[in-house]
Amino acid sequence: MPHPTWHIHGLLFENCSCQLVCPAHISFKQNCTNERCTGHWSLHIDEGRYDDTLLNGLNAVIVFDAPQLMYEGDWTETIYIDERADERQRAALEAILTGKVGGPWEILARFVSQWQKTRYVPMHFEDNGRHKHLRIDGLFETDVNAIRATDDIGEATLTNLFNQIHGDVHVLARGKTTCTDGALDFSIEKTHGLYSKFTWASS
Repeated sequence: MPHPTWHIHGLLFENCSCQLVCPAHISFKQNCTNERCTGHWSLHIDEGRYDDTLLNGLNAVIVFDAPQLMYEGDWTETIYIDERADERQRAALEAILTGKVGGPWEILARFVSQWQKTRYVPMHFEDNGRHKHLRIDGLFETDVNAIRATDDIGEATLTNLFNQIHGDVHVLARGKTTCTDGALDFSIEKTHGLYSKFTWASS
């Protein structure tokens, strides 16, 4: 059966336990800084549609734990989806983020050996320019702050770098994240972070 047609445009920001810059952001065949890499991808959807279901304005978080060489696989992931999503929107986002309906997450899903149960939770998202923030009360909180460019005003960036899920311009940042939800508990600070504007679509 063919996949439903879908597309999403929005903001993706991440923080993991690596020092700046996470080697696996360049290639999964590079060793991460520590024996395990723990972190998250958080996203805010500016505009999106899955078949006839609109996804505008929703948020999601993917928390992960992976070996030092991420290319080896054996990742564990938990997906959190915005509680405001209705039943069809929840099903659409879970299908996209677990790679079941094509697009870039189909590639990343090959590395995941264990999916924790998807959680539907209230999320507090803020985009304050160079500062991105997302909170799930009692479970998760992240702050990602852009690194200043040479003019002390703009953003330091990586460009023309292939990445499955990020956009063309990756803004370098430092992150601080705490996750207190069972198997994937972690707390990191002043570690690898970045953000970009992304576009995903069914393949």
